[in-house]
Amino acid sequence: MDKENLKLTASEIGSLWGEYVNGTMTDAVNRYMFSIIEDESIKEIFDSAIKTFEKQKNQIATFMENDGFPVPIGFTESDLNKGAERLFTDIFCLNYLHIMTLHGLLGHTTSLSVSVRKDLRDFYDSCDNDGKRMYHQTIELMLKKGIFQRDPLFYPTKKPEFVSSQDFKDGISGKGRRLAATEIIGTSFNLKKSVMAKSLSIGFSQVTQSKEVRKFLEDTEKTSDNQIQSISKIMHKDNLPIPKSMETEVTVSTDSPFSDKLMLYHIGFLFQTAQVYQGAGLASAMRTDLVTTYEGIILKNLMVTKKWFNLMEQNKWLEQPPLAPNRKEIAKDKS
Repeated sequence: MDKENLKLTASEIGSLWGEYVNGTMTDAVNRYMFSIIEDESIKEIFDSAIKTFEKQKNQIATFMENDGFPVPIGFTESDLNKGAERLFTDIFCLNYLHIMTLHGLLGHTTSLSVSVRKDLRDFYDSCDNDGKRMYHQTIELMLKKGIFQRDPLFYPTKKPEFVSSQDFKDGISGKGRRLAATEIIGTSFNLKKSVMAKSLSIGFSQVTQSKEVRKFLEDTEKTSDNQIQSISKIMHKDNLPIPKSMETEVTVSTDSPFSDKLMLYHIGFLFQTAQVYQGAGLASAMRTDLVTTYEGIILKNLMVTKKWFNLMEQNKWLEQPPLAPNRKEIAKDKS
């Protein structure tokens, strides 16, 4: 086999397609935020993010074109309304870039794991390095500005311990143990993502032109808030801090900077990817109340995603990814 002329596999073209569509969505938001940010240190990081994606976007398009696949439309200048009033504060923008960088890191790692061709592996290595650099930059600036909320702190025990009671699984009757550090990974991270999803839903619902989209966004705002309350209740029971809300970082503007298509797609993207992190949180949960909470959240997100799909399809906004060949259609009698 000539490893220099390997054709793209279904997984490889799927990863490229997803990176392009999701990347152009985030890039459109980044370019809007860059236009409204006043803080030069934050603006500088956004400028770097925009330039980095432009390079990645061109490379993805080249990969697809060389194998004869059409480059997706994704999101373009037509999804941006230039000159719109400020919808988010500088602090919100920086938090947004940080959270979306985390999404990017997961996406690049997943894409790398399904890639065989060396040029693709090298490309995703480069993307991963770009993402890690952006991760460090956003955290350093958030720490410098005193707006990065670290996860709860634990105090060390004198020696390793082993589970010695069935009460280890009980978080409902009050007889069980406190949250484990391995469980805090999921609860803390899922809270931060839900806080971002809620704030975006609030902002987008203020500016959307469609009544149907507004109703959906108002529903996702409530869903995100319920998820925040559910996990926060468990954290509060153990006297652990939770991430601060960001609703006040959304202005009262009703002037939309984005197309309804972009805003609806963005919220759907957040709810879809949230299931990955919530699934990871469920897998690490060993307390009954935490397991039950995650199961309820995941089920609700599946329902939200179904409504999102129907709304995207009704408006002809959902771009179709490459499909497996229809062998029955190909083989049918053409006479």
